Amino acid sequence: MANMMITDHIKKFGDAVIQHGPLSNRIYLMHLGEANPEEIIVFLNKMASQQGYTKIIAKIRKKHSAAFIRQGYRIEAAIPLFYQLHDEAVFLGKYLSPERSKLQQSAQIVAILQLAHSYASQQAALLSLPEGAHIRECVPGDVEEMSALYRSVFTTYPFPIHDSDYIGETMRINTRYFGVELSGRLIAIASAEMSPAYQNVEMTDFATDPAWRGHRLALCLLKQMEQEMILSNIRTAYTIARALSPSMNISFSQRGYHYGGTLPNNTNIAGQIESMNIWYKHLL
Repeated sequence: MANMMITDHIKKFGDAVIQHGPLSNRIYLMHLGEANPEEIIVFLNKMASQQGYTKIIAKIRKKHSAAFIRQGYRIEAAIPLFYQLHDEAVFLGKYLSPERSKLQQSAQIVAILQLAHSYASQQAALLSLPEGAHIRECVPGDVEEMSALYRSVFTTYPFPIHDSDYIGETMRINTRYFGVELSGRLIAIASAEMSPAYQNVEMTDFATDPAWRGHRLALCLLKQMEQEMILSNIRTAYTIARALSPSMNISFSQRGYHYGGTLPNNTNIAGQIESMNIWYKHLL
């Protein structure tokens, strides 16, 4: 459990927001904002060289991608109409190690995608929670229980969701957490990381008590979260799901999300670096 509290760091470069660290051995440009693409590319290259990182991933508007592509980045995934139902977002990857660029278990990833797509026409109208359970929005008084649940599910995670203080801080900004409660105890939780300015949201941090897996609780949460996001004038929802997780990919496909691409060897989650799939849905 020694890795549990090792998480990546958040850094600002002008208007840009960068996540980086040795856990995922990468830099993630999460938000470019008004930063100059040419300047940020130089900065990212320098940081990667200094820290010995083997991957840089950038989520940016497609119109800014040419400068990145000229510097060796390649588009790995895309979400159309991402920014206020206008500009397309692209995820570009650059590899500083040939081994890091090789998609591991590609046949299994393709098989899971095919399985997930086979559920796309099944809208799960008959979804039901376990008897006595209900979904509610989490509140600051839940943070200790939430962090304990995350610790029981993930040995490693790119964000410090194992830390109750971190959960409380994100609650105060633009992240809303929802949970399935049964007999006064949270048995599944997830978060909606909102960007009101761009009218999009990342549906993320899904965790289910191991004793309650198989009850499609993530799917129940996702449905409720979508309804809440529509009421908050959020237009586009997306997720970055573990490519080797059949249940999560099926859940998003079944809720009508579209596959946007795969990010090879991208994120350290549950103890190892895994490839991730992008799924997106326009809510309005």
